[in-house]
Amino acid sequence: MAPELDRRTYDLLRLVDRHAPIGSIQLVELMQLHGYDIKDRTIRLTLSELDELGLTEKVPGKGRRLTDSGRMELEQGDVNSRLGQIRARISALTSRVSYDPIEDAGTLVAAAAFIDEPAVDETLRLLERLESLPLGPVPVSLEESAPDEPGEYRLLAPSSISLDGVLLSHGVDATLSTAGVLEYEPVEAPSDDADAERGGRIARYVDVLNGEGSSIDVISLLIEAGRSDVASIIEDGDTGLVIGDDREFPINRYEEARDLVHSSRESLGGALDFRRPREQDHHPSGNSAWAFGSITYVGTGELLLTTLNEYGLSDSWETLYGTVARKELEPVGAARAPPLDHYSRS
Repeated sequence: MAPELDRRTYDLLRLVDRHAPIGSIQLVELMQLHGYDIKDRTIRLTLSELDELGLTEKVPGKGRRLTDSGRMELEQGDVNSRLGQIRARISALTSRVSYDPIEDAGTLVAAAAFIDEPAVDETLRLLERLESLPLGPVPVSLEESAPDEPGEYRLLAPSSISLDGVLLSHGVDATLSTAGVLEYEPVEAPSDDADAERGGRIARYVDVLNGEGSSIDVISLLIEAGRSDVASIIEDGDTGLVIGDDREFPINRYEEARDLVHSSRESLGGALDFRRPREQDHHPSGNSAWAFGSITYVGTGELLLTTLNEYGLSDSWETLYGTVARKELEPVGAARAPPLDHYSRS
């Protein structure tokens, strides 16, 4: 009989598979980074149970790795729960957001792209060009990747999920509904229009997927499918295609939500479209309930992943890498690649 594993255990298996061989201390750190409040003792007990089930095995002096049975369980047994895992991870990470857009301080959810040393200079040049558009600012953190991560450098930027965390921390319950490809125009909004778009104009949805609430996973699929056209925006200042997501929020919190998301966008960048129910003609479903407003957002994290994939600078990323302190992120122009510690990576 196949084992009945919960979502947390599947996430643990996934981390063992990705970083094997890996010890319990590193697994605790990675699980906490991915939103789990878990202790070393719990990890060790779970690993012992997985050993007994034949899903993991010890590598003497190095940690655990998956067995063939473990890999099969991860690939096949987890199919029905993957969407639930994504929703649970989004929920866990948004609950950890403490970012205050007024103070421009606190904890954010970050997306991560992994790049190699030869790609660093071109990557930063592209992001500087993005930052010069209405999409800016583009706050990033450029660090050497951990030895068990792909690429030589890890580049972090705020995920769109940070916006949901900001709203949640102020008691505004926003619900992710769809993700998709958006037609975007790099034009400034009128300065005297309080309800105007920010970061440029999101003209319409070109394609929509809902993923049953798992919009971040859908975003990753859209990036992999090459559906974007950021190059037209960067190279020509023309209309292009970006990838973003949409959420609904209670209309009785309209003004508070508007102020929070506009302030967040001013500090974290991206493109934002904020609408009352009567303005839902552009909404992908076209039938948003009267009691809800709509927020469409293209976060800088999603822009980062989309751009680097489109230009062939990164083929490894995590849309929900974990949390990062706002103070760790800096303007693109200030980002510098630290010297690589080749000894530690050998």
